[in-house]
Amino acid sequence: MHRSHGMTRRKWLSGTAAGMTAMAGAGKATRPNILLILGDNWHAKHAGIQGDPVVRTPAFDRLAREGILFTRAFGTTPSCSPSRASLLTGQSSHRLGEGANLWGTLPGPLVCYTDLLEGAGYRLGFAGKGWGPGAIAESGRGRNPAGPAFRSFEEFLAAGEGAQPFCFWLGSQLPHTPWQEGRSGKTGMDTSLVRIPPHLPDHPQVRDDILNYYCEVQAFDQQAGQAVRLLQQRGILEDTLVIMTADNGWQMPRGLAHVYDDGVHVPFAMRWGSGLPSGKRVEEFIGLEDLAPTFLEAAGLPVPMAMNGRSLLPLARGGRQKNRDAVFLERERHADVRKGHAGYPVRAVRTRDFLYIRNLRADRWPAGDPELAYAVGPYGDIDPSPTKELILAHREEAGVRLSFKLCFARRPPEELYDLRRDPGQTHNVAAEVSYAREKQDLSRRLEDWRHRTADPRIRQDDDAFDRMPYYGPPAGRTGSQRGREKGESPSRPPGGGSIP
Repeated sequence: MHRSHGMTRRKWLSGTAAGMTAMAGAGKATRPNILLILGDNWHAKHAGIQGDPVVRTPAFDRLAREGILFTRAFGTTPSCSPSRASLLTGQSSHRLGEGANLWGTLPGPLVCYTDLLEGAGYRLGFAGKGWGPGAIAESGRGRNPAGPAFRSFEEFLAAGEGAQPFCFWLGSQLPHTPWQEGRSGKTGMDTSLVRIPPHLPDHPQVRDDILNYYCEVQAFDQQAGQAVRLLQQRGILEDTLVIMTADNGWQMPRGLAHVYDDGVHVPFAMRWGSGLPSGKRVEEFIGLEDLAPTFLEAAGLPVPMAMNGRSLLPLARGGRQKNRDAVFLERERHADVRKGHAGYPVRAVRTRDFLYIRNLRADRWPAGDPELAYAVGPYGDIDPSPTKELILAHREEAGVRLSFKLCFARRPPEELYDLRRDPGQTHNVAAEVSYAREKQDLSRRLEDWRHRTADPRIRQDDDAFDRMPYYGPPAGRTGSQRGREKGESPSRPPGGGSIP
């Protein structure tokens, strides 16, 4: 079904309030609780059940064994708040106005699944990192779109046990950088088993950096395990739809903020007692915008026409869905790290065999300007890490030169990677004649998707996203994450401004 993107939250809520009230009264016995366990920048490869030989993720592995493991799940924009905005609204990020940018807003008229579940009688709550980082008050919202804030999932459960179903967002800030060095969790980890991506130098500093990241992954998995045990102790695990995933890939260079697999491929497990089969692997492509329709269908609610994501329940139950052989990826402005508050707009399509990328402003630096512009620092779309420092410090050396080029240098307008021969996505074949047909087919498919989803850059490619306010702090000042999640937003930088 084609879904228009023009419906606002006010129209949807007012137009369906009566139907929701009826459902709230009639469907309590069959509607599941919903628990979303969301990691902050976690790559799909780094889970035990996914074959990583070092990191241990027993909680995630359990959910996958007792439920469904989706092996081709993607955060379709490699940036925290836009990815979370797509998750909440069920829409591609280019449809979300200021919600397409990091440190922006999630405009109040946009319908979120949390609004609809609350209107249908669900009790909401979140702990940790909800939607963000961004400006909640300036969004026209009185609270985080994820729901009312609690100190923990345990506090939420204790505050409202009863017949009313709940929807809780457990948003860990792990494994986000900075990764703590010397965690006791490194004991027993064999650094020789760490798999180094082909775009990074094989250096002891890089291996140790990855081990520190693994420790953060394991700490996040422990948080998830505790939440699942709480459900089990209260006898409600089998009545709860549990999804464990992440908003983006990891924060290593060429990861977060970039549409290569390292930046967008995420772990994804779903469990719902007898509501879903167990031990099933799903190979079809899914995106985080599919979560909102999934939650609504599980609750017995209609999916708004605005949502272009699709429920995952048919796939999980063994059904088939058309057009699940690809996922579409995109980004606008991540951090404010280029002159003129410029972003690095990208549109891409990922299939089983290929990744095709269109860099819409290839004259810009993909990782941010080499000099400090406003936020983070030089090349600021790559977050600080020992690995980043190593590559920049040794960029002219033989063993590092290629890593610098792949992670920091300018890129051509088109990129094409043959994943059958190049799973690490390091050899661009877009200019090779032998791939002309594949590139043409993927380019046409990408354009069809952009038209179908009303990409504003199709209508008027005037860099409107770059003129939208950026509420993040300047370099050297990070602000209070707890305050931001409550809606207390830093001031906008000079040069920011609302789009007409």
